[in-house]
Amino acid sequence: MFDLREFYKKENDQVRESYQQTLQQIKELVTNEDNSFKKEKEKYFAFLQTIAESILRYAELEQRLSEEYFQSQDFDELQEENQQLFSELLPDNYQTSYANPAYCVDLFGKKIGQLLSYFYSRYRNYINYAFTHRIFKMEEWNRLFLKVYDFIKRNNFDQETLQEVITQLEFKDRTRDYYYQLKSQRDPQYRFYQDIILTDDLSDPRYLFKFGSYISESEIKMAKFMRDFPEEKLSMLAKTIVKAYQLGFERDGKDLSKKSAVSLYYHIGMERLYRKVIQEFQGINLNVSVHRATSTPANRQYNFDHQFDEALYASENWLKNLLNAFKKAVEQNKEILKEMSGIVGVINFGEEPFNPENKPEILKLSEEQTKLVQQLNNEAIQYIQKYQNRAETSFSIIAFPSPDIGEQFEEIFDATIEINTIDTEKYERIQQKIIDALDQADKIHVKGKGDNQTDLIIQFQELENPEKETNFVNSGSNVNIPAGEVFTSPKLQGTEGVLHVKESYQRSRLFKNLKVTFKDGYVTDYSCSNYDSEEENKKYIEENLLFPHKTLPMGECAIGTNTLAYVYSRKYDILEVLPILISEKTAPHFAIGDTCFARSEDVVRYNKFTNKRITACDNEKSILRKSDKPQEAYTNVHHDIVFPFDSIDFISGITKEGARIDIIKDGLFVLAGTEELNEPLLKYRKEKK
Repeated sequence: MFDLREFYKKENDQVRESYQQTLQQIKELVTNEDNSFKKEKEKYFAFLQTIAESILRYAELEQRLSEEYFQSQDFDELQEENQQLFSELLPDNYQTSYANPAYCVDLFGKKIGQLLSYFYSRYRNYINYAFTHRIFKMEEWNRLFLKVYDFIKRNNFDQETLQEVITQLEFKDRTRDYYYQLKSQRDPQYRFYQDIILTDDLSDPRYLFKFGSYISESEIKMAKFMRDFPEEKLSMLAKTIVKAYQLGFERDGKDLSKKSAVSLYYHIGMERLYRKVIQEFQGINLNVSVHRATSTPANRQYNFDHQFDEALYASENWLKNLLNAFKKAVEQNKEILKEMSGIVGVINFGEEPFNPENKPEILKLSEEQTKLVQQLNNEAIQYIQKYQNRAETSFSIIAFPSPDIGEQFEEIFDATIEINTIDTEKYERIQQKIIDALDQADKIHVKGKGDNQTDLIIQFQELENPEKETNFVNSGSNVNIPAGEVFTSPKLQGTEGVLHVKESYQRSRLFKNLKVTFKDGYVTDYSCSNYDSEEENKKYIEENLLFPHKTLPMGECAIGTNTLAYVYSRKYDILEVLPILISEKTAPHFAIGDTCFARSEDVVRYNKFTNKRITACDNEKSILRKSDKPQEAYTNVHHDIVFPFDSIDFISGITKEGARIDIIKDGLFVLAGTEELNEPLLKYRKEKK
């Protein structure tokens, strides 16, 4: 069995004495009333006392955590303790938590309140430190707490000087942190999650609390559902996931045999399925690293409130320090990274769409800081590409509903299995009809009907040799599951117009009545109706769709063909909660950001039916990688905006001569050879009458 205490022993032993000393000092602060705080600082004392009590509680928890700890308590006791760990973040309690910037600002004023809420939120990380036995991290933050306590107690301070003290750890050498982060995400020898998945008794739901994550009723219900799920169906799904991963390599002409490992992530509660997935990968000689097990957030508003905390310290020095540390850590882990073939994920959907409160108290990045964050992302990705090159790696993702989706959960789960396991060969052959037609076109015209304002011209790349080249990828059940789309990278020049959708669900955030205007392929204007004011709506799009950019190019034009998925989404009224992974297959969609070929444009790919080379891998943005401004080639974002069938008036290819090739009219496929795709749509329309 993998032992986290042994894994971190060297780091922990180096600070163990100091750690105990800091705990003793903090205990004295809690048990002995400190009368040296001046009356005007009493609210600061109460704030610091709350953190101190949390530190001691988490330290005591770290000592108790062991196999015996989980075996000696029943399910209800473990659940109660889990709830206590996260209780202050739950919506009913969050309004009066120091973790809430609005509450802190109300108590301490805007600048200091924002700073103290950031400081408080950092001690929420102790839960993870305790469950992974990272005493060296707890010791580090204990020492900072004592410094801050002493500083506030002894000084008449302003926000600027207090900020220097509180944020000092953000400027320390982070090499060790990045080293362990990469090890835990990519090294198959790091078996914290694997051991739970492979060796625990998954019929006993107490295992759920070993992860150190918030466990909601959703995870509990999913684990119970999985416990009784037929073994043969689990095996079939595991084989589907692994096969899709292999097909992704085959489709893109990459050699999987060169690699020896794969990294997985999933949602807690689905361990029985993931046990099968791991075993399937081991069966094709791939070692497995499980780098993340997610759970339902205790409060999505908390995550939203702290998403830009870097505003307190993001600077040139901060950037330089982080990049130097990251590069050192990558070099230390380069042999592990070289063996990694890619990532496979199982995600859940069904939670209620999140429309966050955009509070005036939360921190915002300045324009200069936004550029620094963008530079950090660009350079970090570019550097890790040295050893984990996208030209040699791939990915695969599949989605299943969570119990949050409602009373029809089990029925929807079965429907999702049907969607995820459709006959990929049948769909690919029909999709080839669409590709053959659109390869004759110079551009495509997309028009909405009724009150939908979409009117969009998308320019295609020019085919130099149409007999041997194609613009489109024919996507079956490979990489992204389920099957069902054809896609290309549009030419930016000449791509213009308006894309309008009633709802778009991006990274668990809802955009109502989203409208995006393009000129020469770039976003020039945007609006939504989430909030009352136009300014607030634009800010929401800027921070949650465009960030960290002022504009984005259209990186993908695609037609989803999985009409069965579309019908199920309407039948169960779940279209708004479908993940992009499925919703992009249910209808045409257009992505803003990078192309689907980002950082692997030069890989030679062929259409398996025609053996034509897929040439539309670049656009005017990505080709900058070969210029004197390679840092401007990528945006590191890719957001699919789905245009539902019931909003479509027509989608038609237009040749250079002006002839029209109709693909979809009035929400139905009309191109010869694609009629079979309409069967689920027509059946659904008939049932609705």
